[in-house]
Amino acid sequence: MPDLPAVNPVRLDLWLWAARFFKTRSLARQAIETGKVEVAGQRAKASRTVRVGERMQVERAGEVFHFEVRGLSDTRGPAPVAQALYLEDEASRAARAEVRALRAAERTGYRAPEGKPDKRARRLIRALGDIDAL
Repeated sequence: MPDLPAVNPVRLDLWLWAARFFKTRSLARQAIETGKVEVAGQRAKASRTVRVGERMQVERAGEVFHFEVRGLSDTRGPAPVAQALYLEDEASRAARAEVRALRAAERTGYRAPEGKPDKRARRLIRALGDIDAL
């Protein structure tokens, strides 16, 4: 039997942090506990070990990532190193780009007010909150 390099097991929450999906390990653990992370189509626990070749789905800030694990790491490094740990599907990238474009299109008609509301405008705003005040 050939000697395979020994790979230390890496927890799921630690791997998601190292792959830069979440800013902190506690945010990664919270996302796992709330069901925003699936491994092979099933909810996982934060202590689950990650294996190379597994398919994952991560939902973060309204965006859904579908990818395959390509490498293991328990240390957070630069972005190019983190991006080498996984391979995202083209369909996933296209869907995320479409969602971003849709969100940008929704914001195009919005204009921020030029200044603070005056006394009359504040009264109207308060009146909108209380329909009986009109």
